[in-house]
This record gives sequence, structure tokens and C-alpha cells, in this order.
Amino acid sequence: MSNTTIQIDNKIYNYLLSVSLKEHKALKKLREVTSSMPGSRMQIAPDQGQFMAMIVKMIGAKKLLEIGTYTGYSSMVCAMAMKSGQIITLDNDPIATEVAKTFWKEGEVDHLIDLRLGEALDSLNQLIEEKHSASFDFIFIDADKANYKNYYELCLELLNPNGIIIFDNVLWSGAVADMDDKSKNTIALRDLNEMLFNDQRIDLSMIPVGDGLTIVRKKQS
Repeated sequence: MSNTTIQIDNKIYNYLLSVSLKEHKALKKLREVTSSMPGSRMQIAPDQGQFMAMIVKMIGAKKLLEIGTYTGYSSMVCAMAMKSGQIITLDNDPIATEVAKTFWKEGEVDHLIDLRLGEALDSLNQLIEEKHSASFDFIFIDADKANYKNYYELCLELLNPNGIIIFDNVLWSGAVADMDDKSKNTIALRDLNEMLFNDQRIDLSMIPVGDGLTIVRKKQS
């Protein structure tokens, strides 16, 4: 027994996957294809995807927003969990997102996903102009770390009361706990974590899944 979170080594992690991961064949194939691409470390872990899909099912989410599409694993796993509804996903990489579109079609969820290419801040402001405020049930933020705080404020505007935001990479391979680490992304994530902790508009929980996730729930006003 322990009163702290277990330390996960490869042996335990592989066991965890062997008895819990139920991954669609198209998702597994997408992970394999992405593993040989530049930036493959940006793809989320499969157990993280399954965890996010579970939240989508638990809250009955029908309208989702994602910032950072890459090759489309997170949007596809959430679309498969949702069955019907809409996911709007934002990215500025036309090459990686072509891979995403191929696999969304293979996974038979392409009709649920609206990809918008461009700068995410511009796309978020456009969504507000299009009267999407307070309409999203679930938002996943996994993009450039320097803009996380900017994305957050716009996403809070777009989120339903009681809606969920998930931030990825909030532990940043442990760098956020190293106060000697003054790199740009580490400082941005450390500042985000402190800001969220002190934000009275939300409830939150940070968990050591993948590279660290913070789950935010928007309180009712």
C-alpha cells in the first residue's frame, strides 16, 4: 500500500496496457504510421487517448474543440467515443493533418470532424464571432506551450458551464518541478499551472497520465 502515486516503469506500463487498452485497429495503425514521422513525440499515449474517450462518454459530450491536431489520434479516439456530434480541431500544419484526414476516414469518423487550418488564436476568436460561446462540452489543448494561457481564456469563453478542458504536457517530463530550468516552454507551463491553481472560476485536478494532464471543470456562474 502507498499514499503516493506509483512510479511507472516500462514493465508496469506494458502490463497496464495489456489489461486495459482496448484500441481500435485504425488507431493502432495511426500510431504506427506516426511513429516514423518528424515530431512523433507530439502524439499522445494510447492510454491517455482511452482516458480522454472515457471522459467524453461520462459527460455525454456532443460538441468538442481541440487545439493541436497533428496526425489526428486524439480527435479520432474522441470521435469514436462520441458516436454523434461535432469536433472542431485547429492546427496550422497541412502535412500532418493530411495523415489525420486519411485515418479519420478509415476510422469512419471523418463526418464528425471539422479541421480548421490557421493560427489557433485567430480560429478561436473566429469561433467566438460565430456565436460558439458557452457551447463546447469538452476542449483539449495540446499545442504551442507559450500560448496555453492565451488559449485558456478564449476556451473558457467557449466552454459550457460544467464543461471540461484538458491540458496536455503540464508536467513537461518533470521539468516544471526543476526551478533551475528557465527554458521558455518550461516557464510557460509552470506559470500556467500556478495560474490554474489560483483561478476561482474552475475546479481542477492534475494527474500523471502521459506527460501530465490537468483537467479543468468550469464552474457555473
